[in-house]
Amino acid sequence: MRGPLILSLMSGLALAACEPVPESSTPELDLPQNCGAEELQDLVGQPKSVLDSKDFPAGTRIIGPGDAVTADYRADRLNIEINRDDRIEKIGCF
Repeated sequence: MRGPLILSLMSGLALAACEPVPESSTPELDLPQNCGAEELQDLVGQPKSVLDSKDFPAGTRIIGPGDAVTADYRADRLNIEINRDDRIEKIGCF
């Protein structure tokens, strides 16, 4: 008698587990897709002094050799790396 009851209960649990998962109601974040680095790639290799005549978004980091910077990743932050020869080495979003 117990066998069919247990089998019936286990079947019910198995079927309940097959219920589709409801879609998440978490809204997608509207994050910027880039920081504008693509448009500035022609500056790579130029002297650091060319940056003086440019306007950059708030939060832009100009990073010199040995400068301490935070390791947090932000796709919306423009970073310009300067090498030891005082030339622009890398421009990216990070």
